[in-house]
Amino acid sequence: MPAARPRLLYVTDLAYPARGRRYGDEDVFLSSRLRADFDLALCHPLDASALMPAFDGVVVRNSGPVLGYRAPYEAFRERALRDGVRVYNPLTGRADMAGKQYLLDLSAEGFPVIPTVDRAEDLHRLPEAERYVVKPRLGADSAGLRVVAPDALPAVADGSLLLQPCVDFVHEVSFYYVDHDFQYALYAPHPDRRWELEPYRPTVRDLEFAHRFVDWNGLAHGIQRVDACRTREGELLLMELEDLNPYLSLDALDEDARDAFVAATTRSLRHFFAQ
Repeated sequence: MPAARPRLLYVTDLAYPARGRRYGDEDVFLSSRLRADFDLALCHPLDASALMPAFDGVVVRNSGPVLGYRAPYEAFRERALRDGVRVYNPLTGRADMAGKQYLLDLSAEGFPVIPTVDRAEDLHRLPEAERYVVKPRLGADSAGLRVVAPDALPAVADGSLLLQPCVDFVHEVSFYYVDHDFQYALYAPHPDRRWELEPYRPTVRDLEFAHRFVDWNGLAHGIQRVDACRTREGELLLMELEDLNPYLSLDALDEDARDAFVAATTRSLRHFFAQ
């Protein structure tokens, strides 16, 4: 049973050089606010496995792409699951937390996702395009992503990479959730400046789209970000469902919206660690 003020190990890579974002600033802000309700210590992701036995639980935030420390991350997961350590987000996520297989599964099941395949025998399922995106199954933050011509697809369609058409979209938009509750949305009105985000007021149809993926993932607690692109025809297509360590772009919100997000996260953490 955790103490009245749960002791949380907050996992973050404050020095990670993210393009267009400042992980450190966001985690300094959020952890400073969470200290009002929790006893909290920050640590680098490579130290989490060794330090977590001294805490009531672990909060994984901006810890960087797992691709850069795959073996230590798997060791952390294995130890947390073996020892019953409470990890937030819970380690049962079906989306980016488990790799990119979900894009293949959702695409095959007919969900509104950018068409995705990984093998030569499935190339016919991709729409014709002038260019295609090739990215690692375990990639993140555009690591390892490249753009190729159509005639290059057969050579890379060996099951180790994901293949998608380059979609001609109007803008990208992200929907942010705590547990199953929508918090806010941000979009990049200029596709060539994807990290210049502005508040976005979603329609009912937009929220139905986003919530469908949150429901599919099945996490009762946690922070998730649904990333989508708006096609020229006005439809949304899923680009990514981030359920491991989504960057929140809190600096793009006004003070009231930030306060509301902190309050929702605090409630979620209290409920999760009280179980």
